[in-house]
Amino acid sequence: MGKIKVLSGAEVCRILAAQDFVKVRQRGSHIVMQKRLPGTTITVPVPNHRELDRGTLRSIIRQSQLDRDLFETD
Repeated sequence: MGKIKVLSGAEVCRILAAQDFVKVRQRGSHIVMQKRLPGTTITVPVPNHRELDRGTLRSIIRQSQLDRDLFETD
């Protein structure tokens, strides 16, 4: 397990979009991304900040149910 990269909100949205998440709305500095699955929808709010705190990024990874490797350094 590598270290989590320091990412911006826009970079996180690009990673989520590559994993079939779609931007559904934005209010202020928060972008809401969604992924529809059979029987459920995964919704992830992403702060559109220059740098996200590591705890915030860990929460986004947990909510999105994606592999942590997508957000780590090589």
